[in-house]
Amino acid sequence: MKKDEIFEILSDMNFWFKDMNTGIRREHYISLIKKKVKAKEILVLSGVRRGGKSTILKQFAKSLDVEKERILIVDFEDYRWRSRKLELLEKIWNTYFEYMNPKGKPYIFLDEVHSIEGWEKFVRTISERGKAYVIVTGSSSKLLSKEYASLLSGRYVEIRVYPLSFEEFLLFENISFSSKQEILANKRNILSKLHEYIKIGGFPKYVLTRDIDLLKAYFETIIVKDVAERYEIKRIDKLRKLASFYLSNVGKKITFNSVSKFLEMPLHTVERYSYYLQDAFACFFLPSFSYSLKTQERLPKKVYSIDTGLSNVVGFRFSEDFGRLMENIVFNELTKKNDEVYYYHNPEIDFVVKEGKEIKELIQVSYASGMDEIKKREVDNLVKASDLLRCKNLLIITWDYEDEQEIKGKRIRFVPLWKWLLKIE
Repeated sequence: MKKDEIFEILSDMNFWFKDMNTGIRREHYISLIKKKVKAKEILVLSGVRRGGKSTILKQFAKSLDVEKERILIVDFEDYRWRSRKLELLEKIWNTYFEYMNPKGKPYIFLDEVHSIEGWEKFVRTISERGKAYVIVTGSSSKLLSKEYASLLSGRYVEIRVYPLSFEEFLLFENISFSSKQEILANKRNILSKLHEYIKIGGFPKYVLTRDIDLLKAYFETIIVKDVAERYEIKRIDKLRKLASFYLSNVGKKITFNSVSKFLEMPLHTVERYSYYLQDAFACFFLPSFSYSLKTQERLPKKVYSIDTGLSNVVGFRFSEDFGRLMENIVFNELTKKNDEVYYYHNPEIDFVVKEGKEIKELIQVSYASGMDEIKKREVDNLVKASDLLRCKNLLIITWDYEDEQEIKGKRIRFVPLWKWLLKIE
């Protein structure tokens, strides 16, 4: 490609000669990037396709108090890039410096950069030589595999981007509160919006448009581009069937062997495809906690979706178990904040949060609006697990029941999901 042609494409992607509407700001991520971007490490924004990475990247770029010439944004999904080889990155870099001549260390944003073969070498070079602050994005957790980490010399920091949180969902619905008192006064509206949020999920563009075909298209793109094309899978029908099964059964225990038998698919195919789907952030497999790694591997895993809206749209049977969808919301929030999250197999506990060597918290999720609706088994299991795991921090997340009780010598908190999500416990 000629330099003039490259510069024309870059001009469409950048703020150099025009302003661009970057939508509703996701302040949490912008603040997080600001804290980490000036470290010497490469900053990686990873997450599911259409979860908001590209928009957040542009929002952060727009927030920078530097000359526009010092910011370079490159979207590698643009169809006009005829090449996907490493030479393209070098040509873009040289064209940018020749045409814009930035004064000062530039900020380089490489969106969906994993589509360029050998991108790691280029990124590592400009970062190690202090030529630029570098942020890259990608829709595959393979972006952070051991091979890539080795190529980047381990010098990277990851920020995982998720679809909208409930707090962000309210902002997209033009709902905001200035105080805890105002939040409490609007409880009825918040509960209504929470029900809506659990139903439609948090993909930003879908929340704004409510065009259900968008979610269906997202699912197909994840299946085809992020999995089938990347791993050269020919039987896309089997991959699609497996993904639909998982998204239809959130919060349930599975083994790859049982899934293999149920879907009449070879076990090795189920295993491979399942991990590919997890790499693409479509679904996740939560292990049971055990002090024995061998036992942990042997026990079933629980499956969760990246987004409840995606589950409700593409699942081949709609899950009427609202409690499991609530559980999925809690799972996604927990994994944002904690590196180690598990479930407990016997007695069954929805979530075990571990920090270092210590069990930090045990959590049950119940679609209940009163104590009489909470299953006795859920409480009993929490009490038993408290002794087994030596954890006193016990929580039951409910739909709309709040209390704190001492049961069999254990202090248990009951907190409504909306309060837990909005952090006003």
